[in-house]
Amino acid sequence: MRRRKFTTEITKGIIRENPVLRLLLGICPALAVTTSAIYGIGMGLATAFVLLGSNILLSVFRNVIPSRIRIPAYITIIAGLTTVVILLIQAFSPALEAALGIFLPLIATNCIILARGEMFASKNKILPSILDALGMGIGFTIALAIIGAVRELLGAGTLFGVTLTTNVIEPAMIMLLPPGGFFVFAMLIVVVNQYENRQGRKLEQAEVGCNPCMGQGNCVKK
Repeated sequence: MRRRKFTTEITKGIIRENPVLRLLLGICPALAVTTSAIYGIGMGLATAFVLLGSNILLSVFRNVIPSRIRIPAYITIIAGLTTVVILLIQAFSPALEAALGIFLPLIATNCIILARGEMFASKNKILPSILDALGMGIGFTIALAIIGAVRELLGAGTLFGVTLTTNVIEPAMIMLLPPGGFFVFAMLIVVVNQYENRQGRKLEQAEVGCNPCMGQGNCVKK
C-alpha cells in the first residue's frame, strides 16, 4: 500500500495531473521555448530542479515560516534556486542559456512551483514533497519535450537537430511561430483529456493547486 502511494505521487504529474496539459500551468514557457525538442527538455529540467529544491526547503521549514509572510518567503526561496540554475546553465551550456533567454529568470514566477509549494510541500513531509516534485517535474518536462518535438519536426523537418523530413515534405514554418505553438498545445490537451475521460478520471479542485486558475473549468466541485 505504501509503495503504491509513492508510485502514485510520482506518476500523477505525467498524465492525470500533468501541470501543462491538465492543470494548464506554466503555459508561457510551454509555448515560447518549444521551437525545438532540446529547448523544451532544457526548460523542463531547469524548472524541475527549482521545483524539487523548493519543495524540499518548504517542507523542511513548513513549521518555521510564519503564515503571514509565507508567500514572500516562498518566492525568496524559489528566486534563490532559480539563480543557482541560471548560473549552472551559464557555466555548462551557454548556448542553451542564450536560447532560453528571459524565460530562465522567469522560472521564479512559474505558477507550477508556487502552487506545489503552497498546496503540497508546505503541508507534507519531505519524502512526499520530493515525490510530488519529481512527478510534476517529469510531467512538465515530457509535455514541453513533446510540444517541442512536434513543432520542430513539422516546422523545420528535424528532430533534435537531425534532418528527417526536410527532403521529403516542405516544412510548415508556421509551426515554429506562436500560432503553431497554440495549435500543438491545443491538440495535446484534447488527446490527454479524451484519454482521462475514457479512464473515468476528472480533476478535483483540490488537485489543481491554484484557485482560481485557467484549469478551473476542467475541475469538478466536491
